[in-house]
Amino acid sequence: MIRLDRVTKRYPDGTDAVADLSLDVATGELVTLVGPSGCGKTTTMKMVNRLIEPTSGRIFLDDEDITRADPVKLRRRMGYVIQSGGLFPHRTVLENTVTVPSLLGWDRKKARSRGVELLELVGLDPAKLGDRYPHQLSGGQRQRVGVARALAADPPVLLMDEPFGAVDPVVREHLQTEFLRLQQELRKTILFVTHDIEEAVRLGDRMAVFSMGGRIEQFDTPSSVLGAPANDYVADFVGADRGLKRLSVTEITPDDLELPPIVHLDDPMPEALAKLRAAGSRWAVVLDDAGDLHGWVDDRVGTGTVRDRARRMEAWVPVHASLKQAFGEMLQHDAGWIAVVDGDRFVGVLTPARLHEALRRSIGAEERDIPPAEVVLDTIEG
Repeated sequence: MIRLDRVTKRYPDGTDAVADLSLDVATGELVTLVGPSGCGKTTTMKMVNRLIEPTSGRIFLDDEDITRADPVKLRRRMGYVIQSGGLFPHRTVLENTVTVPSLLGWDRKKARSRGVELLELVGLDPAKLGDRYPHQLSGGQRQRVGVARALAADPPVLLMDEPFGAVDPVVREHLQTEFLRLQQELRKTILFVTHDIEEAVRLGDRMAVFSMGGRIEQFDTPSSVLGAPANDYVADFVGADRGLKRLSVTEITPDDLELPPIVHLDDPMPEALAKLRAAGSRWAVVLDDAGDLHGWVDDRVGTGTVRDRARRMEAWVPVHASLKQAFGEMLQHDAGWIAVVDGDRFVGVLTPARLHEALRRSIGAEERDIPPAEVVLDTIEG
């Protein structure tokens, strides 16, 4: 969809903001550009929509050399989101949202309908907020309006320049979650500039790590960048805690789980206790007759039925959740294990030891280019 071929931006004083850069972004892919301030990542993105003209090289959009296109028409084919949304202060939320459709000559009714649809899509109530002005919104709300405006004409490409950088960490995480939901639904082709390595890892299908002078040191999946940095620069940039960062891009798999003793709601407690003793365990997972997770029970009381003694399962995650999400649940509930479910169906439990093994297997698989299940972990006993 987007291809940069040996693009350079050189300023009159001889400084290269971007040097001989080649980059490709596939249709429906979200690529994050990450690096220190002044490394050329924003310049790279602005050359794609010709806000900055390249000194040399070619840029293609769907095999069309856009360095020869009308820049105004080009920009109307791309959504553009910046910090704080970049909204027009004298226009209402709804008027801001339909800016591009209006410029493209859409009739008023069609444009308004599209604006209402998009405000709802980004989680804003057009009936309550559509007639407000940007200064009457929170920072997170302004960012959502900015995203809605960028999507208004249904562009195939979105360019996003640190769009969540001006909000507090809690709102930022919520916006990232909502944006990932939107991307799963819309599958736009996105260039996303950020200085935040964790944001780049969380959002990107691939990430380009820039060094000063607009050079890409590594362009790969987040898991590859974290698991196998291309050089010392990348290793230093992603940080010594890159193993912890990798938790967010490593999914739980069935191979990571343990199967504890399982009892059912109508089992007599003496039978349940006998099952626990046979397994050498002090607790069991409780399922209903359909095999759905109900809770858990321990060995402290041996009378009545399991239904009478079962406790609510507080710590659980859905199958294919990230190891980071699982680790967070463990810490929040001070749990020695958490349940993993597929809908309501119980799949297994993840323990801290298994979580650590899953992370080690993921890193080993990346380094050796083999499936995680084939990684043999070294142990003290081994």
